[in-house]
Amino acid sequence: MLRLGRVTLLVRPRTIIVTAVLAVVALAAGAIAMTVGSLPVPLHAVPGAVFGIADDPTTILAVQGVRLPRVLAAIGAGAALGVSGSIFQSLARNALGSPDVIGFTTGAATGALVQIVLFGAQPTQVALGTIAGGVVTAGIVMLLARRGGGIAGRQLILVGIGVGAIAAAVNGLLLVRGTIDASSQANLWLSGSLDARQWSHTLPVLAGVAVVIPVVLVLSRRASLMELGDDIAEQLGVRVERTRLVLVGCAVVLAALATAAVGPIAFVALAAPQLVRRLMRTDAPPVIGAAAMGAALLVIADLVTQLLPVTFAVPVGRMTGVVGGLYLLWLLLPSRGAAEGKGWR
Repeated sequence: MLRLGRVTLLVRPRTIIVTAVLAVVALAAGAIAMTVGSLPVPLHAVPGAVFGIADDPTTILAVQGVRLPRVLAAIGAGAALGVSGSIFQSLARNALGSPDVIGFTTGAATGALVQIVLFGAQPTQVALGTIAGGVVTAGIVMLLARRGGGIAGRQLILVGIGVGAIAAAVNGLLLVRGTIDASSQANLWLSGSLDARQWSHTLPVLAGVAVVIPVVLVLSRRASLMELGDDIAEQLGVRVERTRLVLVGCAVVLAALATAAVGPIAFVALAAPQLVRRLMRTDAPPVIGAAAMGAALLVIADLVTQLLPVTFAVPVGRMTGVVGGLYLLWLLLPSRGAAEGKGWR
């Protein structure tokens, strides 16, 4: 147990080990990814190129200018999606409560498409539009999902799916409305891609992760108590509505920043919290573990897309979507729902 002023953190050895292993896997996959490309870079030369002390200036330029922003964007977006999914699953008390399932990611994409298609905006404006779209969608879903003064988990998911379907239809209309060039750019962005990531894409999501995740960590104990039910949490001294509002705000900002950085990415926010819960064998919201798992999943998925023996670029969002669909089918099997009731938290 670690005490930091008024904050008390309960640290489990298994949690530390699993998180450390996932972080090492993410960094190792990122290092390997920086060796792949039209200019081969030996693995032993990657650290020197990252810090600008390699012998070959071309290697430094390729790593620092192209491959490092791509890898850091994957790490930041994956971590943001993992934590966002952990928050929503905890609040909804359901394994399907992730931003891509309940429509927040689609709504965030709507805000981005408005900027891309109608205004031809730059990455900074696209990021702001993404956050605005995510916040508006979250407000609508939370308002419609309220029941009896609180928010029911199943109601949140059903309302989110409906609102997400409407947002998806709006996205289709925006693609039809735009010019050929704008629609092509928007369609590529919608596929979820790490190609041509620049520091303007990477830095906002990294800054968001650095600022928001500590806030979520402070509130994680309250979120764990809220999983027992609003009435019990209030009896234990948790200000339920205020805590829920702050947590939803954090989750929406993280999901929106990740979407702005790499486009809509399926599966990561859904699977990362559940996978890390099973590895850590804990019922508490796995904030840091979900961040590490999300980063590892997205970096590995991007590495796999680069190593595929095909002549065209495969967007990482398509790869995670295929894997995520299979994972969702596995999660929805009736035998698993009966055998693992806690899996539907």
